[in-house]
Amino acid sequence: MTDTSRTVSTRDEDGLLASLAVYLRRRVLIVVLLGFSSGLPLALSGATLTIWMAEAQVNLTTIGLFALVGVPYNFKFIWAPLVDALDVPLLGRWLGRRRGWLVFTQLLLILAVAWLGFQDPVLSPWHVAFGALLVATASATQDIVVDAFRVESLEVREQAAGMAGYVAAYRVGMLASGAGVVLLVAWFELLGVPRAEVWAWGYLAAAAMVGVGLFAALMAKEPSVPADAPPREGKVVKRVMQTAVGAFSEFLIRNSAVAILLFVVLFKFCDAFAGTLTGAFVIGIGFDKATYAGVVKGVGFAAALLGGFAGGVIARALPLATALWVGGILQMLSNLAFSWQAWMGVNVPALMTTIVVENFAGAIGTVIFVAYISALCGNRAHTATQYALLTALAAVGRTFLASSAGFIAVETGWIVFFAITSVAALPGLALLAYLQARGHFRELGARP
Repeated sequence: MTDTSRTVSTRDEDGLLASLAVYLRRRVLIVVLLGFSSGLPLALSGATLTIWMAEAQVNLTTIGLFALVGVPYNFKFIWAPLVDALDVPLLGRWLGRRRGWLVFTQLLLILAVAWLGFQDPVLSPWHVAFGALLVATASATQDIVVDAFRVESLEVREQAAGMAGYVAAYRVGMLASGAGVVLLVAWFELLGVPRAEVWAWGYLAAAAMVGVGLFAALMAKEPSVPADAPPREGKVVKRVMQTAVGAFSEFLIRNSAVAILLFVVLFKFCDAFAGTLTGAFVIGIGFDKATYAGVVKGVGFAAALLGGFAGGVIARALPLATALWVGGILQMLSNLAFSWQAWMGVNVPALMTTIVVENFAGAIGTVIFVAYISALCGNRAHTATQYALLTALAAVGRTFLASSAGFIAVETGWIVFFAITSVAALPGLALLAYLQARGHFRELGARP
């Protein structure tokens, strides 16, 4: 992700109308469209795929293990320098380095999403896993390119608007590939399309939606190469190693370095632990796909937007450590709402309450956590690389640790499982208390 310090708003010197007009500039609109394309693939290899597998009656253990297909998001910082250093053959020559990579990743996404849709999660689980992994890899690479394109193509006064539009469009893309595809599949079923084919058509529709980003890439202008950009010639592997070693070593010489890194891994773990099986839980206790799409994705989307705004207010109003306590405790308590839902059974008002509580609290925790990661990076020589490394560490809970969720749910049942996910917040809160006692947040505030 891009360093958030580059998106600080400038003064509103030209009035409200001028501030709003920036969103109509071609460069900003291109970034907004690319935000939609970046948000689109995540659910296709995650929540939407989980719904498909749950409906096909794939066992919970296997569904939980599919969280591992998100591994590329953890390690995208490894090949990010390759995207900076190399041109895509032919496309790079015709379109430029950034646009060439954008078109390449989006064409790869279209093929991967379409291919995934024609697989059978019961008869060909390994084919499904490969397709999901390919979607995640192309998506992670697209994120690298879009971040670089956004920073290089927007002027300083456009950065805040570009980032705001990008984030909003990213969420819309996630909604389209989540609730949108699930509702579309339900509609196909009502039209009489055979059950064995409906998911293929749903994924083909999602592949077509990638065309939004492809259109944006073709309509965009290649950003100019900065004068201080590193040369594209030379030993790429050596540059990758030097950057990674420098970024890691800067962290390892800090006070409580290991505790800081563990805290980054564990703070959002309870959210990821529960979220891995949310879709399977809703379908498994008896709700249909239309209810899932309307409540979990639709109502949840609105609650997450409000929670993000609330998290921003809390992060600005309270000291960082206090804000982290608020976010961490809310995350922990919100998971218990799913235990209550399991006890209530198929009850739509209860589901709406559960989803609002979980999404609102989770979004608050996410915004505050992003503020913490940004503060860790500061204005140091390896800011961009450290940010990528920290976000990769934060994703460990969503991929590796949360992959055991299916095994636990099978053994305990839903009520106990979600209670366990709530308890899983305690190690992160214990590390927060330890770091606060060691003066970590005072040192963080003192950094330039």
